[in-house]
Amino acid sequence: MEAVAKLNNCPMSARKMRLVVDLVRGRNVEEALNILRYTKKEASVWLEKLVLSAVANWEQKGNNAVSADDYDLFIKLAFSNDGRQLKRFRPAPHGRAHRIRKRSNHVTIVVENRTPLASDSEGAYAEEAVEENAED
Repeated sequence: MEAVAKLNNCPMSARKMRLVVDLVRGRNVEEALNILRYTKKEASVWLEKLVLSAVANWEQKGNNAVSADDYDLFIKLAFSNDGRQLKRFRPAPHGRAHRIRKRSNHVTIVVENRTPLASDSEGAYAEEAVEENAED
């Protein structure tokens, strides 16, 4: 089972966010949270909240009957894309103007469990039993 968390219009460039997203992609949730807690970039604060939100979404998807600690969650997919840009002008020498682009980004994190859920394993065994009966 997997759960998704998205952060839209985060006021930071996607390039700066990708530096931190690349650190946690494919890691266990506990390990990723430890990395984010001790990273000195502003993006780590945003991503820490997002990972916790993804874990909460995963628990909610299981109807609160499952705890994330028991199922070895990991970050299956994490990426940052460009968002909207606010375009402003700043005065420059000799009566000119320089354009300022205030960038933003969209971050998506997908969390999945490595240890199968009880409901998932029962369904897999039932499918195997049906296949064995069909072969006989």
